[in-house]
Amino acid sequence: MILRTAKLDLPAQNKVDLKSGSLPSGDVRTMRGELERWGNDWFAVQVWTSREHLSAKHLVARRYEVFLPCYLAQRKWSDRIKNVERALFAGYIFCRLSAETLANVVTAPGVVCIVGDGCRPLPVASEEIERLKCVVSQGLRTEPWEYLRSGQTVRVRRGPLKDVEGIFVKTTNRHRLVITVTLLQRAVAVEIDPAWVDIESREASDPALGVNSSGGSPRLM
Repeated sequence: MILRTAKLDLPAQNKVDLKSGSLPSGDVRTMRGELERWGNDWFAVQVWTSREHLSAKHLVARRYEVFLPCYLAQRKWSDRIKNVERALFAGYIFCRLSAETLANVVTAPGVVCIVGDGCRPLPVASEEIERLKCVVSQGLRTEPWEYLRSGQTVRVRRGPLKDVEGIFVKTTNRHRLVITVTLLQRAVAVEIDPAWVDIESREASDPALGVNSSGGSPRLM
């Protein structure tokens, strides 16, 4: 299953330049200490754009657990329309890392850096990874969406996405659940049946909440 993405350049302070094992600040021992503290978590690895699949294959060959959510994008040719598989998060893949496996990741072909705070890599929230995995596994129509910092957070009560949380958005007779990745400041929206969530009861219990009807069209880059 493949999903849609928009390119977002992260600020320099959010990147840890690990290409060829070098660091812009701090040292490898400090970063390994952080990884030992976190354990075997998911991290966002920046790779060359349009080379996500190649980098993922190299990392899998090195026995890493890699998560590369994708989507089928329609590409128009002169005589036909073809579905092309593309990475959901252009220029990024997700990989499980530990202190012992750090060095081999940064030397893999196509890897640019591991996303962090400028001194150390930062793990992606595990619940965000699990939400993405659930969405991808169901084969529902998904697309990139603008990163939402606020909105009506709901939990799906029934259907294939049961127990998944996200921001509810209604636009032009379509209902979507927006799933965000905070570290990358990116999001995807999956179309859902409004019957899967209890919108009316949620609004009744908290009058301050309202359906975000001004979401507009997703901003694709």
